Amino acid sequence: MKGVDLAIDLGTANTCVFAHGAGVVVNEPSIVAFNTKRSRIEAVGGEARAMLGRTPAHITAVRPMRDGVIADFDACEAMLKHFVRKALPGFRSWMRPRMVIGVPAEITPVERRAVRDSAIRARASEVHLVDEPIAAAIGVGMPVGEPVGNMIVDIGGGTTDIAVISLSGVVYARSLRVGGDSMDEAIVQHCKRRHQLLIGERMAEAVKLEIGSAVPLDRPATFDVKGRHLTEGVPRIVRMSDEEVRAALADPVRGIVQAIREALERVPPELAADIYDRGLTLSGGGSMLRGLDARLRDETGLPVQLAEDPLTSVVIGAGRMLNDTKLLKRMGAN
Repeated sequence: MKGVDLAIDLGTANTCVFAHGAGVVVNEPSIVAFNTKRSRIEAVGGEARAMLGRTPAHITAVRPMRDGVIADFDACEAMLKHFVRKALPGFRSWMRPRMVIGVPAEITPVERRAVRDSAIRARASEVHLVDEPIAAAIGVGMPVGEPVGNMIVDIGGGTTDIAVISLSGVVYARSLRVGGDSMDEAIVQHCKRRHQLLIGERMAEAVKLEIGSAVPLDRPATFDVKGRHLTEGVPRIVRMSDEEVRAALADPVRGIVQAIREALERVPPELAADIYDRGLTLSGGGSMLRGLDARLRDETGLPVQLAEDPLTSVVIGAGRMLNDTKLLKRMGAN
């Protein structure tokens, strides 16, 4: 059926769905809330995220995806079904959409099979899996079919995917299990060690978004962090500075920088010259950390561009492949 085909970025932090002829129709957190008393799903996406850390004992909010792969098959299937129905108003049980799904570049065949099986159970008629950095490169408009080196770094919630693409093929690819979630966890652990304060992942994410950075800010900033004191057991507020948060984020940021440097060392000389001229492009939610592009520019000496819409680059690229069967085959989607 025309208009039924879907492209999906099944991310650790967010899931985006692109519908043929309609564009990006779903962009919601990858979270499912289960009611264990009634054995049913209570909420999915944004509604479920609002429940994180605030649910009674019989309601559990879970993330079906961890480090870019499926951690809870039942929850993933339920989430996919919910988002497919939301993307296709008037969805009927006989509809079988064709799906192109973005996955991390280095997941195992078993993990690929798990994604495919979940999509089939979510009523897909045909499933094509495409590496996320390839989809992101197409989504940001890189000339992936030309004989030039294109370097893309997609920093998601669970993974950072680095790829060099030329002539519709991947010359180098690496998937590093460091991303936005690692940054949030680094802030949680820092608060425990430094302030004896226990905070949730939503508060850690708020700290990262408000004052997190990879380089010193032009103007110093602070943020009031709310949590529970570990020894006193009562609520507390601690004021953190941007310098302190930057120190907390040092390890995950350093890991991403090092992985990019290693990629540049392994690229063939001819493509390295192209990358020197053209630079690298950042996409994914994690790339929106303040000053990360400037940090990479200083560390590599290359031009660094941030995608126009980092959060949806992968799903837009997958959507373009969905609409172009020749491109889908040429880029090796399986």
